Order: sequence, then structure tokens, then C-alpha cells
Amino acid sequence: MTDSSTPPEAFSRPDGTPAHLLVVDDEDSLAHLLVEALSFQGYHVSVAQSGSTALRMLDTEDPDLIVLDVNLPDYDGFDVAKQLREAGHDIPIIFLTARTSTEDLRDGYDSGGDDYLTKPFRLEELSLRVAAVLRRTLTGNTSNREGDTITVAELTLNLATHEVGRNGESVELSPTEFRLLRYLAARADRVVTRPELLKHVWGYHFEVETNLAETYIFYLRRKLEKLGPRVIHTVRGVGYMLRTPKE
Repeated sequence: MTDSSTPPEAFSRPDGTPAHLLVVDDEDSLAHLLVEALSFQGYHVSVAQSGSTALRMLDTEDPDLIVLDVNLPDYDGFDVAKQLREAGHDIPIIFLTARTSTEDLRDGYDSGGDDYLTKPFRLEELSLRVAAVLRRTLTGNTSNREGDTITVAELTLNLATHEVGRNGESVELSPTEFRLLRYLAARADRVVTRPELLKHVWGYHFEVETNLAETYIFYLRRKLEKLGPRVIHTVRGVGYMLRTPKE
């Protein structure tokens, strides 16, 4: 898991201090390697070797991103993420795991994960993904004006509160699902390509092998279609389109 390439520039908080990462992994050698590599890159890095320890640390620490192993000695990493989300924490999470099944991917995204990196992985790949997430969360220019909304195809998105409604019913979305829907809704009736989504929703300004876009489109459709007909359509060989209903 070593790489001789130059790592991407570390992102700082708005006040100029280094971004704070929390690495949660019970494998001593891997945890040490990640802390060393990310610290050398310029991040402030804390480490926890169990899910319960990580949850306790969040009472006193305020990390900007969590690198979370799935196989922990106490809690499953997905359960840790669910507990964080249920407690109101919106800290972005990158899962590390040797699991690759569709069911595991679903559990990861359903629990509120922002990204999913399978073992073995290159340190450069992790660094790029960390930088991509922090670029979006620490330097993003999303609107927070109260009452700022997008309304399209029977959907209403409140950009200040991140609330979504369809036909008068509330739709519960994860932060990543909301970003994806907002991007599609702002470009209704226009095809959006997969690389465009990876760049603007996930912050990937580099080529990456991932099915993030496809997976999140699937889960977003599943939630929206409980309250009405399909509005997110696949344009084969090109990308996706949020299409307004024909009169």
C-alpha cells in the first residue's frame, strides 16, 4: 500500500488550521501507516482502534473526515456510521474494507458513507479521495440562503435545510443523495455524464474506478419512486437526466 507519487495538497479548515482526520482501524500496522502518510501530507490525524472508542472521541474531538474500517473488534463499521448519522453527525466517511459484494456496498451507502475503498489500495488513491471529499466539504460554495429552493418534476429541494419533498410527502435523503439530486435538479432536462457527477458531486478531479454514481442513482431512484413515477432516467452510453413530466 505504498506509493512514490507526489500526494495531493492537504486541505485546511477555513481558519487556516490543518484539516482533522480520524482513522478508525484495529490493525496496528495499517493504522500506523495511514496516520504516518496522512500526517506527512499535512493533516492533523487522530486514531481509534474500535468503534466504541471512535464514538467516545467525537464527544471531545471535531474531525473533518473519518476513514473508517468496516471490520472492527466491537461494532461493524457500518453500524458506527449509522450511529453517527442517527446522532446528527454529518461528518463525511470513507469506508475501508475487503468486502466487495453488492450487499456490502448497499450497507455502506445506506449507513451514510461518502465513499468506499476496497483493500488492498494504494495510499495515493486514499489521499486523492480524502482530498476530493474535503475539497467539497471545506471549500464548497453551496447556497445556504434561507428559503432558497429548487422546484422541478413534483420535487421541492430546500437548499438551506436540505429538506426534500415530493407531492407533499417528505423524502429522507443522506447528504450525498441530496447533493446528487440537487445537481440533477438544477440541470433538469439535460443529460449529465458520469464523470461530471463524480467531479461536481464527489469532488473527483481525477480518473477513478468507482461505481459511486451508479449506486447512488439507484438508491435515490428507489426513494423517490415510492412517491411517484420515475423522474431520473438513464441515457444509455451518455449519463443521466432528471426529466420533467411531459404535459
